[in-house]
Amino acid sequence: MAFSAWYYCTQVARAMSCAITLEQKGFKLTPQRRVIIDAIHDAHAHLTAEQIIEYVQSRVPGVNRSTIYRTLELLEELGCVFRSEIAGRFIYHHAEEGHHHHLVCRICGRMVDCDEDVFSPVQEALEERYGFQADFRHMVVSGLCRACRETS
Repeated sequence: MAFSAWYYCTQVARAMSCAITLEQKGFKLTPQRRVIIDAIHDAHAHLTAEQIIEYVQSRVPGVNRSTIYRTLELLEELGCVFRSEIAGRFIYHHAEEGHHHHLVCRICGRMVDCDEDVFSPVQEALEERYGFQADFRHMVVSGLCRACRETS
């Protein structure tokens, strides 16, 4: 199978997984929900709510912002998307992209994805020392990137 065909099949399967989850939990796959799911899958990146709203309204004019926010909240509750807050704005990405974290520079705003396993030792230490099971599914850590540290 060529890469483009494989990639297309993967994207369709991911979109279908959200639709299947909605239906299994007793929710209808309305045209508005379908377009919101498509927005998240078609982006191949993290999106702000505003970007999702713009995408949806360009394809289905008249969809209310509150409908989009409620659907994003529902998709998060069902485990279809992850939501993180960066610089006072929420970003969303498909849950099947896996858990990862973000390192955000306080000066230039550069964002770097960070593998989940980086926080494993901290998670284990919290469990051992305090009996606390931390949820490190999608963290945002602010600090200074190398370039900004070198110029300050």
